[in-house]
Amino acid sequence: MGNTIKPSGSRAKPLADNVSQPPIDTAELRKGLKAFLDQRIDDPLTHASSRLGSYTFGVYVFYDYDGEPIYVGQTREQLSSRIGRHLTNQRTDAVAMSVLDPFEVCDIAVYPAFHLQGKQTNDPAIRDYLNALEATVYLNVLNESAFHAVLNEKAPTSSVTVPIPEPTRGRIVTSEMMKLRSHPDTRIARRAATLARLAQVISERKVAPGLRQVLVLQATRLKALAERRSASAAGDSDDEDPPAEESAIAEGDA
Repeated sequence: MGNTIKPSGSRAKPLADNVSQPPIDTAELRKGLKAFLDQRIDDPLTHASSRLGSYTFGVYVFYDYDGEPIYVGQTREQLSSRIGRHLTNQRTDAVAMSVLDPFEVCDIAVYPAFHLQGKQTNDPAIRDYLNALEATVYLNVLNESAFHAVLNEKAPTSSVTVPIPEPTRGRIVTSEMMKLRSHPDTRIARRAATLARLAQVISERKVAPGLRQVLVLQATRLKALAERRSASAAGDSDDEDPPAEESAIAEGDA
C-alpha cells in the first residue's frame, strides 16, 4: 500500500470565494498607514494638537526597507488622501506608470506646512511655496540616497530654496508584514516585477526621458539588492532539504 502523508501545521480552511476582506498584506498596509496618519502632532505655531493626515499642505518622502528614499511628492489636499491614493493602488501617475510599487514603502516622512493651513488651495503663493519646499526636500534626500537619485519621473524644481520644517517620520509596515515583505528574495522578486511592468509601459507608448531614467534607476536598485543578497549567501550550501513528500516516503520505507 502507498504511504499516507499527514498534513502538518495549521488546520485553517481556505477562504471562501465570497470573502469580503482584502488580502492580509493589503489589509496590514492599510492598517499601518492609518495608524501613521492618525497620530496627533502639535502645530508649532498654534500649539494645537491635530491629526497628521488632516493637514492640507505639505511634502512627503517614501523610504524603502533599506531606509533608501525612493519618492518625493507634495500635496494641496489632505495628506491622508494623497498618500493614501499612492499606497492603496488608487490611481496616481506614479502607480499607474509602474514607477512606484506601494509595497516597497516601509517608512514615510511628512513635512506639513503649518503656516498655510486654512488658506485657499488655488493661491499662487501656496503653489510657489510648496514647489520650493518639494525641490528643497528633494535635493536634501538625494544626499541621503546611495544612488543619489529617487524614482520621481520629473525632478521638482524651484528658483528658490526654503527652510525645511521638522518632519514627522514613521513606519507603516506592521510587524506581521515585516516578516513577510522584508525578506530580500521577496523584495528582489517584487522589484524585478515592477521593473518588467515599467519596461512594458515604456514599450507601449511615447514617454518622456524622465521615465526612461526611472527604468535605469529601478534596474540599478534591483542589481544592487541582488548583488548584496548573492554576496551574503555565498557561503550557503547548494544542498537543499528534500521535499516534505520525499522525506515522508523515506521514513515510511525505513
